[in-house]
Amino acid sequence: MKRWIVLGDRMLTALVELTLALVCVVFAVVSWRNGLITTTVAPSGDVPGFAATRYSAPWLVLAAFLVVVAGVLAIDAVTRTVRAARSR
Repeated sequence: MKRWIVLGDRMLTALVELTLALVCVVFAVVSWRNGLITTTVAPSGDVPGFAATRYSAPWLVLAAFLVVVAGVLAIDAVTRTVRAARSR
């Protein structure tokens, strides 16, 4: 009986970690989109129009950090799942 409780606990932990990894990826995408700011300038007379992109470093660093955290959580979840399956 105790073995099933431990196995269920590992699987629950892995599921929580995968959920947190998915949340980190979603927030990383939102952060990355906030880090790219595009400004479009309309043509005026002889001056042609153009689009300029500005990068906001704090948002991009946050996105990179969240991707790393999501990767670590996913690796740990897979490791827990494999160990739980092998312990059967």
